[in-house]
Amino acid sequence: MSKKKKSQPAPTPETPPQNTPFELDSSEDTPPPVLPVLPLGDIVMFPGMIAPLLVNTKKSAKLVEDVGATGRFLICSLQKNRGVPDDQVALEDLMSAACLCRLLKMLRFPDDTVRVLVQGVSRCIVQGPAIEGAYLRSRYTVQSEVVEDTIETAALARNATTQFQDIIAMSPMLPDELKIAVVNIDEPANLADLIAANLNMSLEDRQALLAENRPQERLKRLGPLLNREREVLRMGNEIQSQVSQTFSKTQREFFLREQLKAIKKELGETDQSQLNANELEEKIKKAKMPPDVEKIARKEMDRLSSIPAASPEYGVIRTYLDILSELPWTTSTEDHLDIPRAAKILDEDHYDLKKVKDRILEYLSVLKLKRDMKGPILCFVGPPGVGKTSLGQSIARALGRSFVRMSLGGMRDEAEIRGHRRTYIGAMPGRIIQSLRKAGSRNPVFMLDEIDKLGADFRGDPAAALLEVLDPAQNSTFTDHYLDAPFDLSQILFIATGNIVDTMPAPLRDRMELIELPGYTQQEKLFIAMKHLLPRQIANHGLKRAQLSIPRETVAQVIAHYTREAGVRNLDRELASLCRKGARKIAEGRTQRISIKPAMLHTWLGPVRFESETAETQTLPGIATGLAWTFAGGDILFIEATKMPGSGQLILTGSLGDVMKESARAALSYVRSHAAELKLDPKFAENTDFHIHVPAGAIPKDGPSAGVAILAALVSLVTGKPIPSHTAMTGEITLRGRIMPVGGIKEKVLAASRAEITTIVLPAGNRRHLEDVPPEILKKVTFRFAQSADSALRYILNSSPPKRPAKRRHKK
Repeated sequence: MSKKKKSQPAPTPETPPQNTPFELDSSEDTPPPVLPVLPLGDIVMFPGMIAPLLVNTKKSAKLVEDVGATGRFLICSLQKNRGVPDDQVALEDLMSAACLCRLLKMLRFPDDTVRVLVQGVSRCIVQGPAIEGAYLRSRYTVQSEVVEDTIETAALARNATTQFQDIIAMSPMLPDELKIAVVNIDEPANLADLIAANLNMSLEDRQALLAENRPQERLKRLGPLLNREREVLRMGNEIQSQVSQTFSKTQREFFLREQLKAIKKELGETDQSQLNANELEEKIKKAKMPPDVEKIARKEMDRLSSIPAASPEYGVIRTYLDILSELPWTTSTEDHLDIPRAAKILDEDHYDLKKVKDRILEYLSVLKLKRDMKGPILCFVGPPGVGKTSLGQSIARALGRSFVRMSLGGMRDEAEIRGHRRTYIGAMPGRIIQSLRKAGSRNPVFMLDEIDKLGADFRGDPAAALLEVLDPAQNSTFTDHYLDAPFDLSQILFIATGNIVDTMPAPLRDRMELIELPGYTQQEKLFIAMKHLLPRQIANHGLKRAQLSIPRETVAQVIAHYTREAGVRNLDRELASLCRKGARKIAEGRTQRISIKPAMLHTWLGPVRFESETAETQTLPGIATGLAWTFAGGDILFIEATKMPGSGQLILTGSLGDVMKESARAALSYVRSHAAELKLDPKFAENTDFHIHVPAGAIPKDGPSAGVAILAALVSLVTGKPIPSHTAMTGEITLRGRIMPVGGIKEKVLAASRAEITTIVLPAGNRRHLEDVPPEILKKVTFRFAQSADSALRYILNSSPPKRPAKRRHKK
């Protein structure tokens, strides 16, 4: 295969300039009708172009030897597939558009390679078929130029000349003699071939230009290629200029700094770098690092002293030493181990939460007896607004420790926990080490907020990195990637928070002690509002208790009719709204003191947002009240059932999940299989379609605890017996009629109490979970425990509403 050299030779006095028109003057210069065909792998020949070729195969060497001994004419054609060896190339593997060339010179070298110098004569078309022999030979047709002498052609030629001259001026690879050659060419055809032969472009573009015998079209195709090459060269020159300027500036700054050092030395002034080194040395001494870590710091100090301040690595090492020396390796706060005082502080900040407070006081008691005890890993789980984060702050205040909070919601990068390795540009320690550096203590109360909302992607899994952090047996040697040295986290009191346990990774959940904060009752909310929320909002709005008064009955109305939540976050917002409106009236001078009565809430907060949902429900057959658990606490759930003539189909609507749909099918199967016991026609479902709907269809619903409510709604529908609106139920049903226990009992009971439910039917297996329900709720609600479906139906369909005192109506 013939190959081109890396660069084309510039025209010299010994060789004619490239793309000089070659004419056949005499009969002996006329090529024969059949010529050898030389395959080319990485070059396209143009008429007038002179190029050296390297021949390194026996077949091609035989071809050029025969050409040199005879008429010196040959055809040069580009291979279609340049991966085919030269000895195996057939005529079909070559481009039909080729160049008729003349052999000018041939040299043989000791390594059995042949170098030839050829000049393009004219365009030609290889016609075939191939003629058998030692190498390829074929017939051909000379392709004449189709010249259009128009103004457009002249303009194209002039534009191409100007652009190519600019390229020659910017390119170091093109000789200046090309400018002279370009200016002295009058024919557009020769001009186009000269530019195509010397312009940097792909082989495909070169072959397309060779196949085009109209000079005007070739000049049009060259326009975009010339523009692109000129822009590439211009940008390359700009980049090179910027690099040269930057390098020159760096050299200049280096010499100036050396001169400044010499001047300061003569004046007896201390070098700034020496001052920095002395400062770092002092910080390392004060840090009291462990011996292994101090050894690493000393080693980095030695490297820093041998690196010039202008080096990029100087800043990296300096930052590393600053962080290393500012970490609290031995600094810790002294714990306040006065148990009664800690209990008083916890009671001041939070109402109830007995389990949480007892756990903290137990930790303090053990710590008082055993000072080297490792910190526990607590996890507060509960709906939003129940005080999980503020509880961590209260614990820190009771212990006398620093408080650090780190939000984990949406975190997807493992480096946020373990840090980046120092080999990366802009590397920093993980957020745990950074937080300890800011806290200035090695034993703070460290809150990991929203641990149930951790993410994971291609950058790693932060939950996996937290396994070491939250394991008391491992976190004493926690190694951050940036520090590359162990740091003891065992003295930290880690407290995690989350809304739901199910989304926490199982290995991570296993390392934490879960403490549930289910929510508050109406009375608890009222106490919290009067003792904590309302005084804080009055102070935050620049008011005094003498200026703004909100009685207990007003706050109770806000809780009952303007909020419905497990926590107190929305209640806090509503109280803030009342304070803002009161502050405006006082600031405008309309009054000096305001007392907000319940009757004023309609004007100040708008219409009532929440009414008792059970009070609005009509007592009709086919309607049951279920109890559901949500991320925000418990809630009541209405189940509506109806029937219509049909073919026995079951229609389910209301955005129900797969588990809830299965519960509905199981309930219908139970009713059909126990039709005789329910005094129903055994064929009652053959010509009837049943439709079960759960309102609030835009909210997805799922879970097994609605099985009893769906069964009750179906039985109520087919028997015509309505279910009292004051009765609610929960539990999972089986085909045999067993009632299985479910979770979230406390949250569901609290939700039923908020909705003024007075009778709740629970699975018998959930009796023990009522220990967590506040006593005031147990007094207000009657509980029925069922082990089977028939006992549950007796409780549900035969319950009678209790007598209630008449409600006092407030004028709006």
